Amino acid sequence: MSVVRRGGTSSRIQMRKSAASAPAPLEALDPPQPEDYAEFLRVMLPQQTKAVSSHRFGSQRVWLKKAGPRHGKLRYQALAAISGVLRLDVLAPVPNPGGEAAIEIEARRLRQLGDAGLRVPAVLARQSDGMLISDLGESGRPAVVLQERLDQAAAAGPAALLGVWREGLGAIALVHARDAYLSQAFDRNLVHCPDGTIGYIDFEDDPGETLPLAECQARDWLSYLHSTAMLVDAASPHAAAQHWHAVLGDASDEVRERLAVAARRMRWLRHLPSGRRWGRDTQRVRAVASLLARWYGR
Repeated sequence: MSVVRRGGTSSRIQMRKSAASAPAPLEALDPPQPEDYAEFLRVMLPQQTKAVSSHRFGSQRVWLKKAGPRHGKLRYQALAAISGVLRLDVLAPVPNPGGEAAIEIEARRLRQLGDAGLRVPAVLARQSDGMLISDLGESGRPAVVLQERLDQAAAAGPAALLGVWREGLGAIALVHARDAYLSQAFDRNLVHCPDGTIGYIDFEDDPGETLPLAECQARDWLSYLHSTAMLVDAASPHAAAQHWHAVLGDASDEVRERLAVAARRMRWLRHLPSGRRWGRDTQRVRAVASLLARWYGR
């Protein structure tokens, strides 16, 4: 690939080729170098209008993330009020600053988690207002968001759903075993790679800047439960409890205690109205509180 075109603008980004006049097989081409990625980012960033978009770079699929506007504090007031009423620091909002600060945070966190041996996108190039990262697919096979796999499994029955749900639990436990944490550990931010490994995406905030490790890890568990509770509660909550407590057997005492406290203080939320007219977030919170009340008893 030598020419990248977008909106009528062209820029030549040379790939290294063999000296032969005939095209070399794809696998024979030298891999892109850091300066190639940096030039691609420099050219494409001003042309991209969305915050995140995928692009083709030679044989690769890459993602370009562009700094957006900085986020104000008003968006966190509701969650801050809830965490204050419940006296649960684990639910306290971690501000996402947006803008160039979010790019810097995500690049740093991706490198930290990658250095810990976890499957995350590689940072291919970065500048203050954007970065280029790798895709977690392989050889043309895409990675699949765990949220999608859970929805498909739910249609197949409780056993299939719990099987996929356990994969998410195991993926979070692996992160914690490396003395690390995620942030927004929702099912949409866990991806099933073609080789069966679970990867992790989306790190625009860093709870570790303001919270201790145990708090960050407890947040991971509650985030995952928040995103999956409605499916689990409707399928097999009692069987799910066994998987939940089994995987948390390897968690620290501090993390387990924080989750037990959250279960007690959130118990009354299971009485929130269940009608759809109250919104999906209300339904999710109600499902989380219902599951925790069952799993942690009185």
